[in-house]
Amino acid sequence: MHLSPSENHRYLMENLQPSHSWDGSDLKQWQRKLRPKVKNLLGTTPKEKCDLNVRSIWKKKHKYGTIEKIVFTAEAFSDVPAYICLPDAVDEPYTFMICVQGHSGGMYNSIAVDPKNHKKTIAIKGDRDFGIGCMKRGIAALCIEQRSFGERQEKEQKMVANHGCHDATMHALMLGRTLTGERVYDVDRGIDYLASRGDVNMKKIGVMGNSGGGTVSLFSAATNPRIAFAMPSCYFNTFQDSIMSIYHCMDNYIPGILELAEMSDVMGLFAPKPIVIVAGRDDELFPVEATKKAFKELKKIYKAAGAEKKIHLVIGDGGHRFYADDAWPKMLKEIKKL
Repeated sequence: MHLSPSENHRYLMENLQPSHSWDGSDLKQWQRKLRPKVKNLLGTTPKEKCDLNVRSIWKKKHKYGTIEKIVFTAEAFSDVPAYICLPDAVDEPYTFMICVQGHSGGMYNSIAVDPKNHKKTIAIKGDRDFGIGCMKRGIAALCIEQRSFGERQEKEQKMVANHGCHDATMHALMLGRTLTGERVYDVDRGIDYLASRGDVNMKKIGVMGNSGGGTVSLFSAATNPRIAFAMPSCYFNTFQDSIMSIYHCMDNYIPGILELAEMSDVMGLFAPKPIVIVAGRDDELFPVEATKKAFKELKKIYKAAGAEKKIHLVIGDGGHRFYADDAWPKMLKEIKKL
């Protein structure tokens, strides 16, 4: 007898042919068909954008530049804390990287400070101090707090589940949204904020993040034409070998995505723009062999776009973390070509 729900789901998955996987047809036409469908699966977003209502909280000097904490409004009753990291080593207009943390304590990791005292620096494991890493390399950073993480953890409603993403994910689904889609929308509003500053090279805006930040990096790059380069870490894989085979937080699941496309197809929407995919050799959540398999499929799409040299796979010697020394050299070379 087959009593476990997963047995049925695996059978369905193994016999499923996604309707919009790339089949070697005209690439641009395929992208034009798939992109709106992916955006639709990410859920509804506000019909009209609200005023950003940007507020500065504090500003301080850093050995690599200046860090300012701001808050902007993404949509009604949804404010986004963020750090602006401007390097001293370069002049404006700045090349910017939007940095999104995964399932961790929050955005404070990006600038390596104590979450309760921004004047106190702390050690950050796994090269997750993205903002500092950007400034060291002459890149400005917008480090935003993702919904349900850090300062944006649920505070109004009593939660029964241990994980802070649970209620937000379920509520979003009931409203025709997804939590991933809401996070992608926050990245888009972050770009709106950058456009309002006057010191940003709008043709050189990228996105990066690890784990849950890798998820949002990938979907943001795939659906937002204003993003010029991307560096998702410890997420790119196949849906079958990761999300559908290993226990993951519920915010990773996009209803109906497997009927539409595999992850390599979604990432293929970013072609021909440069991308550095980062993986861990011993990552148990996103197995590296499946990452390699998905990368081969993605490389076919980039080859069809005439951009095979713009796609890179970096495999760090460790687990589920970012690998700055391996990834940044390739990313910097691509940025210089823009």
